[in-house]
Amino acid sequence: MLVGEAVGTNTNDEHEAKGVHHMKGDVPIKLSRDCDAVMIPSGDKLRLVAGSCVWITQSLGGSFTVMTDRGYMARIRGRDADALGIEERRAEKAGMAPAKGVPEEVEKLVWDQLKTCFDPEIPVNIVDLGLVYHCRVSPLAEGGNRVEVKFTLTAPGCGMGEILKVDIRDKILGVPAVKEVDVELVWDPPWDQSMISGAAKIELGMV
Repeated sequence: MLVGEAVGTNTNDEHEAKGVHHMKGDVPIKLSRDCDAVMIPSGDKLRLVAGSCVWITQSLGGSFTVMTDRGYMARIRGRDADALGIEERRAEKAGMAPAKGVPEEVEKLVWDQLKTCFDPEIPVNIVDLGLVYHCRVSPLAEGGNRVEVKFTLTAPGCGMGEILKVDIRDKILGVPAVKEVDVELVWDPPWDQSMISGAAKIELGMV
């Protein structure tokens, strides 16, 4: 990832203060059962076996980025949190219902959900990273709404695009009054660091 060096300039204490869990160097977590994961950044699927050790490097957006005892990074889904000895945190939908499901209110909730999606290597959501290029909510004739999202990645060679697409789609489908979701990964215009929000640049120690 292009902003990896910026992230790496922060200390563990700084990340912990921001809610990012860094356990590298602490007692490792031994997996209680076999667990499916995705290798970072290639996106290749792999299976972590029970009894192997991992260190959590990031826990945001309902998923876990871990360093394995073989020295590579992987992403574990929130629904497999029990393998890490962690109780799964389910998203609260209370208070999410938009009045009458009007597109403007639905769009606000969609943006809120997009802010719960994270690059597995960077402790900043995809909205503040500037990865979301387009978001449109359109009412459907039969009721409900259709949401279209176009997003990009920080580097074309990253293999996490399909993983993020699924994450984005699943999060948006959790919004009341949303019936259809179309998520597209695009490369034009190319992403650069100028697209990162000011708050995110502070978070990453870039300013």
